[in-house]
Amino acid sequence: MTETLTAPQDIQQLRSYEISWLADVLTPALAIYEDFLDINIAATLKLLHNRPERWRPHIKTAKLRSTVARLVAHGITSLKCATTLELLVAIEAGATDILVAYPCIGSRARRVLQIQAANPAIPISALIDDAAQLPVWRDSQVGLFIDVDPGMKRTGIDQQRIEEIVSLAKRIKQQENRFRGLHYYEGQHRNSDLEQRKLAAFGGYRQLLEIVEELCRNGLDVEEVITSGTPALPCALAFLDFKKGVFKHTVSPGTVLYNDITSLSQVPSAWGYRAAALVVTTVVSHPSSETVTCDAGHKALACDAGVPNCSVLGRPELEPLHPSEEHLPLRIREGANRPQVGDVLYLIPRHVCPTINNFDDALLIRDARIRAVASVSARGREAPLLGS
Repeated sequence: MTETLTAPQDIQQLRSYEISWLADVLTPALAIYEDFLDINIAATLKLLHNRPERWRPHIKTAKLRSTVARLVAHGITSLKCATTLELLVAIEAGATDILVAYPCIGSRARRVLQIQAANPAIPISALIDDAAQLPVWRDSQVGLFIDVDPGMKRTGIDQQRIEEIVSLAKRIKQQENRFRGLHYYEGQHRNSDLEQRKLAAFGGYRQLLEIVEELCRNGLDVEEVITSGTPALPCALAFLDFKKGVFKHTVSPGTVLYNDITSLSQVPSAWGYRAAALVVTTVVSHPSSETVTCDAGHKALACDAGVPNCSVLGRPELEPLHPSEEHLPLRIREGANRPQVGDVLYLIPRHVCPTINNFDDALLIRDARIRAVASVSARGREAPLLGS
């Protein structure tokens, strides 16, 4: 059964808009607006002066093969991923250059090698931040990016340890692996004041360029420098020295494909990004005169970014409280109308990436109608045993 579903136009309308109930949809459900997905892709390409080769989006957000295929259809064929399942989905969707942007140790590295061997025509790369990780890649076609830590203190070599970075690049070359460049995820820069965020990021970028210069002085060609998820995207685009480099500079925001409450607060509204993913939920109970409960708990909407973990589309008088696994209570502001049991609400995630990963399937919405139900292809991971 196909039902009309009118999609929100911008963040202001998201707060004042309600979608008609879809009688045959089991809630909670994930709805992806392909119209707005295309708008978000086009908006990002415009920022990059219509040079798709400068965007290497991380598909941990995209997850759906259909979404990754839409990127490829727009000419964005260089991607980042974190899991081997995402790597497989990227290959199936037509990507032509894929970085596994996660430490590949032991069986994970061996699985990447298996996938590369099965797809020899597709350049696949991995991250490295320690010489002890080198032996597994010996005699392989997998390219290597050195992971540089800009201050996240998560993975990578601290950006001030330039000699160590150069030494590792030399080891890669001596082993006759392909040294492709540097990976730099400055995700700690999230200041709500964009100018302060830029100032903080620029210092790191200057240090990054010093690393590139030192590598070049040592005869090590840097093919590509990858920076910037969504929060740092405005910073990287404003740093003009990236345009002067002898390397290709790429950015890797992935959240901008669907967007969420957080990402829309981190980028200029003039860029025209839209919320392209909503969670459809049903009111299931009236536990008190001040609250109602709907069926989208933290198994539907991720709560890693804190509480509230979402906002209610068109119902600012409803305040999401702390969710449990299958329940999301909403406080009703004084004087507001209380939703009835059976009413449908539409939720904008605070953090869309793990929210997408919570669903097996998604409603694909185009031209205000449900076009299809698609599998969230890269949800979770591959089977835990190699070769299983």
